[in-house]
Amino acid sequence: MTGMIDAFVQLMTTYLQQFGIPFGIFLIMLESIIPALPLGVFIAFNMMAFGGIVGFIISWVATCIGCFLSYFVFAKYFSQFFLNKTSKRKRLDKIMQKIKNIGFSKLVLIVALPFTPAFLVNIACGLVKIDYRKFIFSILIGKLSIVYFWGFVGKSLLQSITDFNTVITLVILLLIAYILSKFINKKFGID
Repeated sequence: MTGMIDAFVQLMTTYLQQFGIPFGIFLIMLESIIPALPLGVFIAFNMMAFGGIVGFIISWVATCIGCFLSYFVFAKYFSQFFLNKTSKRKRLDKIMQKIKNIGFSKLVLIVALPFTPAFLVNIACGLVKIDYRKFIFSILIGKLSIVYFWGFVGKSLLQSITDFNTVITLVILLLIAYILSKFINKKFGID
């Protein structure tokens, strides 16, 4: 089994090196739209194929673009239909209003958590037409910690959660994301 996994990793790394950065970007963007695909695996492949810094940048840019595409598709093509259907249901309408009025810093933290389903955040924000500036800045800031977590941790999930250094690093990244969100919110008045 280990041999098959090693062969698959080698094959993917070879494909990424052969087809270059556009293929690495495509894989990550595709994951942002199709939730069943493993973001962590694609980020790890990019880092192995292109190195830590270039792989990190490719993965961060691509996941942000994928989230933006998903958000704008749902905001443009599905939002009105969805809002028409939910406005008649008071409880669902109330939930949607809470999503729409979520604070910028809270949205950044939700995006920055490694186990938050990004596709769900993209779809929910698009359907309620959350302010696009709030969404874009929250994705740009929050995805930094996600890409770091999945790219540089390089351990199994259980080891990552129980390793004190990894937990501290993730908490520091979340704090930085929160502080950065407060600064950007103050500077640009996003909320």
